[in-house]
Amino acid sequence: MPTYISLVNLTEQGIREAKNAPERLQMFEKALQEAGGRLIGFYLVMGQYDYVIITEAPDDQTAARLILGIIAQGSLRSQTMRAFPREEFEQIARTLP
Repeated sequence: MPTYISLVNLTEQGIREAKNAPERLQMFEKALQEAGGRLIGFYLVMGQYDYVIITEAPDDQTAARLILGIIAQGSLRSQTMRAFPREEFEQIARTLP
């Protein structure tokens, strides 16, 4: 199953509603599970981003739908990247000319 890493920043609305963040995370995790994915890791981080979230989803379309649904709520902005684990990286590298 594809892996995704999201670098997340809170919006002004998200900062005002920070005390509700655990409940929003639980709702996101439930939606992810219902879509056939899973939450691998969630980290509050210090620096340029506020959170780092690692997920798995059945495909890119499902991941995009879930991310857009969360962003539409207005509490965060996200940069999400498709991540290839070591095994996939090694398979890709072996096919290089």
